[in-house]
Amino acid sequence: MVPYSQFDSQNPEDLWKALAKFEEDTGADVLAIPHNGNLSNGLMFSVETTSGEPLTRELAALRASLEPLIEATQIKGDGEAHPFLSPDDEFADYETWDAANLDGTEVKEKEMLQYEYARSALKTGLTLEKALGVNPFRFGMIGSTDSHTSLSAVEEDNFFGKHSGVEPEPHRWEHVVISSPLDPDLTILGWQQAASGYAAVWATENTREDIFDAMVRKEVYATTGSRMTVRFFGGWEFTEDDVLTRLPAGVGYSKGVPMGGDLRAAPEGKDAPNFLVAALKDPYSGNLDRIQIIKGWKDAGGQTHEQVYDVAWNGDRTPGANGKLPAVGNTVDVNNATWTNTIGAAELITVWTDPDFDPAQSAFYYSRVIEIPTPRWTAYEAKRFGIDMPDHVPMTTQERAYTSPIWYAP
Repeated sequence: MVPYSQFDSQNPEDLWKALAKFEEDTGADVLAIPHNGNLSNGLMFSVETTSGEPLTRELAALRASLEPLIEATQIKGDGEAHPFLSPDDEFADYETWDAANLDGTEVKEKEMLQYEYARSALKTGLTLEKALGVNPFRFGMIGSTDSHTSLSAVEEDNFFGKHSGVEPEPHRWEHVVISSPLDPDLTILGWQQAASGYAAVWATENTREDIFDAMVRKEVYATTGSRMTVRFFGGWEFTEDDVLTRLPAGVGYSKGVPMGGDLRAAPEGKDAPNFLVAALKDPYSGNLDRIQIIKGWKDAGGQTHEQVYDVAWNGDRTPGANGKLPAVGNTVDVNNATWTNTIGAAELITVWTDPDFDPAQSAFYYSRVIEIPTPRWTAYEAKRFGIDMPDHVPMTTQERAYTSPIWYAP
């Protein structure tokens, strides 16, 4: 069979129909993973079809069945959250590309952003599920490189870039990665590339079949390039003693459901779900700053909301009057492109109970793990080639992971 390409149609609805027919004709199983939506100018998670028609139940179901995952982070910026959409989230402005569309031919308007970022799409999905009976944005999250170099080289100290034209050399920070014919200010330069990302998959065996199955059930998480290990389970009966386990998956599977799953019905006497979340640092990267759980929900009036909870962190920090946890600190020596793991934790694990749970409200929960500051790839480049980077070029980063959500339905 000839592959279905943009020469057949540039409408995703036509692609989904073609993939469904391919499954029907061949008996094959298919999944499609879209790139991150931050350059789509409102198209990626739109509530309309490409032709401007309202999304139907049939199309929503088709998308949900064929697109179980989305790419939340990659070289062309991060797509988890945006500071305009999440102004109370101090970690939302990470590797943000929000000036224009992919080829710089259309300036981005602020009203487009809600249809581009994963967290907003998850909230939109709750609204569509109420209206259509199907949630088309019920996806898990992975990271990928989107590099065209055939290399999985996205660690900050070993970043080979988007394509061969921006591989490591003294001036790649100022080379053009994406040229805009509309406005020179919309042109993307080398330093704006993000050294990201990876897809982490919890599969029962290291086989194509088992990895595919894990991706379909959304038991996956994204990282921005660090190889940290993250577990996330939701249930009703986790206890404080469960944080003492050396094998969180054992208690996680026995008492709850993993990332990508649905909370089971509450046992009698249990009035709020709780979550077991654990993270282990990448041995070659920074210690862990904190674990957060992001909740999104829809209230009785149909409005959606979000809340970021700090649930585990190192040291004796305590949240301030505004509820925010103080910054972990910064040990980065930019000039020498190094840091010390004298702050942060090698591992974090906790059981957290939702303090604001309403059993009548649909909700989702996912975990975000943040590392301490470490040198960005631009700092390694400056050290390696003896470059003085301009002040506007960021030289530090805080790597992170995003798990797939766990959903609750009344």
